[in-house]
Amino acid sequence: MKVEMKGEKWNVKDQVRVVQWDATRRVGYGMCTWESSEDGVILGAGTRATEGPIVADKNCEKIHFMAPNIYCSRAGTAADTEAVTGQVQTNTVLLDMVSSQLKLHRYHTGRESRVVTALTLLKSHLFSYQGYVKVALVLGGVDVTGPHLYTIYPHGSTETLPFATMGSGSLAAMANFESKCREGLTRDGGVNLVTEAICSGIFNDLGSGSNVDVCVITKRNTEYPRNHKLPNPRTYVNAKGYSFTKKTEVLLTKIYPIKRGGGSD
Repeated sequence: MKVEMKGEKWNVKDQVRVVQWDATRRVGYGMCTWESSEDGVILGAGTRATEGPIVADKNCEKIHFMAPNIYCSRAGTAADTEAVTGQVQTNTVLLDMVSSQLKLHRYHTGRESRVVTALTLLKSHLFSYQGYVKVALVLGGVDVTGPHLYTIYPHGSTETLPFATMGSGSLAAMANFESKCREGLTRDGGVNLVTEAICSGIFNDLGSGSNVDVCVITKRNTEYPRNHKLPNPRTYVNAKGYSFTKKTEVLLTKIYPIKRGGGSD
């Protein structure tokens, strides 16, 4: 994507990506990315994680740290995703695995991690499992070669497109981007567009829901305010709170001796 940063505006010519996946525990999730070839990438995601028909987590974190300049949005089985991305960073399996490898690579080379390095590590791991690791990812970051945005499928294939949608809430999100994406949007305008696309998925798809997370990555810094928007506040809240007894009281304790049965000679 070729976008030049002029003053306060991101002139978007190519690339806006919206991704919404619904994956059991799975994370049903909406994820949007906006890329400026000059200076930045914006990632967004909903926060609902589902386990079949059950909402397992209302505030699930779906945008993961890979390196200071690289973040990854994920969908699929939560444990698999965290493990894969975590090997890149901590203990969320796939992402954690890759994150830790990137960190070791930075220590060894003394250089900033490149987005294509994270891409290669992630896609190689997923390809080796032939799709049995149920993880779908959108990888975004800014390095010495500029901003980059990739989608990674569970079987290891990757792509980059002008804009795309995936998952159960994808049609609603795509409608927002196709109708409102234009050149000359400001940075705040891009964040608002991403937020609106995620909200479309939240309100039109049962696998997506709760809050909106947004991550803005630029050459200078990364901003990742969790719960950027809270479109679903609790309607009924007890101002006094709720109190519960500490434990069940034991009303009676009685010990019965065990009698041994007599045997015949």
